[in-house]
Amino acid sequence: LSGNTRNWFLTGSPDFYRNFIGKGLRCLLNVPNTEVYKNAHHSLGRFYFQSSWPLGEKITSLQISPVGQLPCHFSAWNIQIIRSFRTSPPFQAAPVPLFWIIVKPAQKLFAIILGRSIRNWWKALPPNKRELLKESARKNKWKILLGVSSLGVLFVVFYFTHLEETPITGRARLLVFGKEHFRELSQMEYDMWMEEFKSKMLPETDARYQVVERVVGHLSESNKDIPQVSALKWAIHVVDEPGVNAFVLPNGQVFVFTGLLNAVSDIHQLSFILGHEIAHAVLEHAAEKASLVHFLDFLSLIFLTMIWAICPRDSLAVVGQWIQSKLQEFMFDRPYSRTLEAEADKVGLQFAAKACVDVRASSVFWQQMELAETIQGQPKLPEWLSTHPSHENRAEHLDRLIPEALKIRERCNCPSLSGPDPRLIFKLSMQHLLESSKDQETPNSTKRDLSKPKLDFPHT
Repeated sequence: LSGNTRNWFLTGSPDFYRNFIGKGLRCLLNVPNTEVYKNAHHSLGRFYFQSSWPLGEKITSLQISPVGQLPCHFSAWNIQIIRSFRTSPPFQAAPVPLFWIIVKPAQKLFAIILGRSIRNWWKALPPNKRELLKESARKNKWKILLGVSSLGVLFVVFYFTHLEETPITGRARLLVFGKEHFRELSQMEYDMWMEEFKSKMLPETDARYQVVERVVGHLSESNKDIPQVSALKWAIHVVDEPGVNAFVLPNGQVFVFTGLLNAVSDIHQLSFILGHEIAHAVLEHAAEKASLVHFLDFLSLIFLTMIWAICPRDSLAVVGQWIQSKLQEFMFDRPYSRTLEAEADKVGLQFAAKACVDVRASSVFWQQMELAETIQGQPKLPEWLSTHPSHENRAEHLDRLIPEALKIRERCNCPSLSGPDPRLIFKLSMQHLLESSKDQETPNSTKRDLSKPKLDFPHT
């Protein structure tokens, strides 16, 4: 996928790819609830992944398999993971208006000062006045309860009056910030990225740039029945960076790192990944996540004030504040992020299916990620600690969605998928890999040597 040649083509069955482009572009399903919001931001975070077939030499064609199988020279043992797969870095996942960026820390500071002032005021009161206040609170407990309940009702009313239906999936979600709130930040972030990568941008004549341009163009054209997909002007930027990274800004700016092109096995996996990113933008997940985070933060101000008012010392209040923030993170923020990731996988798979992509390759990509981490010996953290589903669960989730995606391909009059299932190819490859590893074990060895195994993956 490298070089500065302008002509590139898809090798394989000529009829397959002629139909892939011809029929895929004409497939426009009648998707209900297509009143979607286009301006959102999602970043496919850093997962550094280098295979044994780097894009180092000039080639004049894009070599892919019509069944999405691994190349015969792909060596899973040469995969080098620098750090684990992460999407949506915290400072990029939920851009918010500049006003809220300034107000948010001020709100917490105000709650801390208020709570601490209440505590010091209470300590300074004489014992007799404390008892009078306690007695007054007991006499007016119903009035106090009514006031607290009224405040709770206001939060509930605000929440339900700001619920909207997510396009395509129909899921109810809180949406406080509209697309107009993200335009300024989108442009600011675009300028920031362009300044950071100005010396690393690949020219339009580079074959890798043209690959990404064709894939994004094909996905957007095949899904132009969604108004905001067709209305948004997609701009491609390919960055010469080793990290596996891709993200789409709310204004349609698509950034793809060359490390991602090294990581995928074929054009089908790349199409699914970019479809996933486009789905985040179309579903406006950034605005949705920002809305939930700010709603919970505002609600937590009450608890933050109570913590600093009740705790007898500042050190205990700091600990209590940390516990409160972690409870919010693991009970609300991270599970919600995993929900959005799963939804983007589902919609992204539909986008890819309408583009006549071999959707079966999508789950293989996450199986490759799982294999790479296992080979590297990285510890597996529980999913509840992560903002994203585990690779294994993600692959299983896609496997459950693939039958419906195949039906979408049929309704789009896409060419039938020839050859074996890429999931089966991957499974057989793994079996062969394990057998090869066992054959290399010596009788006296107590630990398996995974440094330089001889692997010859079966291929069709």
